[in-house]
Amino acid sequence: MLRTHTCGELSLEHVNQDVVLCGWVQRIRDKGGMVWLDLRDRYGLTQLLFEEGKTPPEVLETARSLGREFVISTKGEVIERLSKNDKIATGSIEIRVSELSILNPAKLPPFLIEDETDGGDDIRMKYRYLDLRRNTVRKNLELRHQVARHTRAYLDDLNFIEVETPVLIKSTPEGARDFVVPSRMNPGEFYALPQSPQTFKQLLMVAGFDRYYQIVKCFRDEDLRADRQPEFTQIDCEMSFVTQEDILNTFEGLIRNLFSKVKGLDLPEVPRMTYADAMRLYGSDKPDIRFDMKFVELKGKDQDLTSGKGFGVFDDAELVVGVCAPGCAVYTRKQMDELTDWVKRPQIGAKGLIYVRYNEDGSVKSSVDKFYSEEDLKKWVAAFDAKPGDLILIISGQADKARKQLNEVRLEMGSRLGFRNPNEFRALWVLDFPLLEYGEEENRWFAMHHPFTSPKPEDIALLATDLGQVRANAYDMVINGVEVGGGSVRIFERDLQQQMFEILGFSQEEAQEQFGFLMNAFEFGAPPHAGIAFGFDRLCSIFGGIDSIRDFIAFPKNNSGRDVMIDSPSTIEEKQLKELSINVVPLKTT
Repeated sequence: MLRTHTCGELSLEHVNQDVVLCGWVQRIRDKGGMVWLDLRDRYGLTQLLFEEGKTPPEVLETARSLGREFVISTKGEVIERLSKNDKIATGSIEIRVSELSILNPAKLPPFLIEDETDGGDDIRMKYRYLDLRRNTVRKNLELRHQVARHTRAYLDDLNFIEVETPVLIKSTPEGARDFVVPSRMNPGEFYALPQSPQTFKQLLMVAGFDRYYQIVKCFRDEDLRADRQPEFTQIDCEMSFVTQEDILNTFEGLIRNLFSKVKGLDLPEVPRMTYADAMRLYGSDKPDIRFDMKFVELKGKDQDLTSGKGFGVFDDAELVVGVCAPGCAVYTRKQMDELTDWVKRPQIGAKGLIYVRYNEDGSVKSSVDKFYSEEDLKKWVAAFDAKPGDLILIISGQADKARKQLNEVRLEMGSRLGFRNPNEFRALWVLDFPLLEYGEEENRWFAMHHPFTSPKPEDIALLATDLGQVRANAYDMVINGVEVGGGSVRIFERDLQQQMFEILGFSQEEAQEQFGFLMNAFEFGAPPHAGIAFGFDRLCSIFGGIDSIRDFIAFPKNNSGRDVMIDSPSTIEEKQLKELSINVVPLKTT
């Protein structure tokens, strides 16, 4: 080893010891007769001291020639610092340097390698290897490592076996777009990169492996955003001879264990909610339950407190629904106008926002006083169980759109009122999703989860009569309003799987061509099985308290799917294209 210690481990117990440290120059402070240098490695910072009269002249001269990010080796004696720094682990000591050598000089970096850097996203992505030297970024990857380590330990203790599945697989028409890879040895044919190891983990259950997991790379060619990358990582799991209840208990245990080991937090028992209730009460299949503000319907299936008063907006609406914002009756007209403009933005798409103030003195004031009496409005207040000082916010229209818009209002008000504390964590199981959803443009049914999800046993008969009412034996885990995992009990009988493919519009020939290997396997004794996959990058971002998953990936892509550091994707040589039997037609320019 070139060093005896790291830059993060020395303390007062090492005083008077000679040590050798290696690392990068963080900063230099030259005060004439004395020079201080902060040396950094992955483990921390250590201050080096150079003094005229005590440090060999050639060593002092070398120290003064150093620049930021020079890689150096230094030898010296550990001494107690006169002016201690309690912000770093080594703040009680420093090294009086006797020897110094430059292992590699460095150009001046294009941005400061510090927690509070002056580098923007683009420049830091281009020089990601420099960005990774910063404490904040390194700690994110250390957290990622801890999540992976404790995941493996938990699953290993439950007799799961980690099995690697293929990366070059067959393209399938369902789901997101595949990344495809041409085969040189099979001209005109292509592999696909896996969107998930779904069929392979089911085949492992047929093979009798019983409990499988894999922390695995997956690929989807879809539009990107902060929580989406073209390549991402899943904690992928499958179990045989289990029910939905077994899956929920096992993997709730995993998440609670991770919160305990990684965050030092005792996550409460995870409640459960049906998809229907989630949509009715929150307008979302991934509700944030850190705060209440459930939806109340003034006009819906069970009651109508709005029609017949001459207000056409409500009379013509399929649904009139709202939330109660506690303590917000004091909002000014200007604040209400700003909130109304906010919901009219294209991202939300509402036509307007109706409000009712339940004032502290018990009086009720609304933006529709012209149409509704105080007696009418007090019925609304009672329906919301509002308290004096509360503000009721109402949206109307087509039911699904109104719920989606009100969900955005609820989340915005939750943020404004400080209810969405990033240091508070609430997990939720959402169950009983619809098995299928109808695509109006395509004029056919699609699997809401994937084609291998089993319907709930009591709904199987509905496959022949009412597809829209069939519930899936599926489940999602949501943490703080973010979906972090999802799975289902699988179809394991050939006849039911064939029926599912027919419902999705596959002919028998197409089903056999695409998934014949799986249906054939079911004929050789497939056990009942179920599984789940967690978004590993998303979990890490939640533990780290950061919205973007890019901060927890060593070398991420940007929002255009590009790696600007290595300039990928890129063109390839014509010779390679010919070997792959690919003819590229130049794009016409206008």
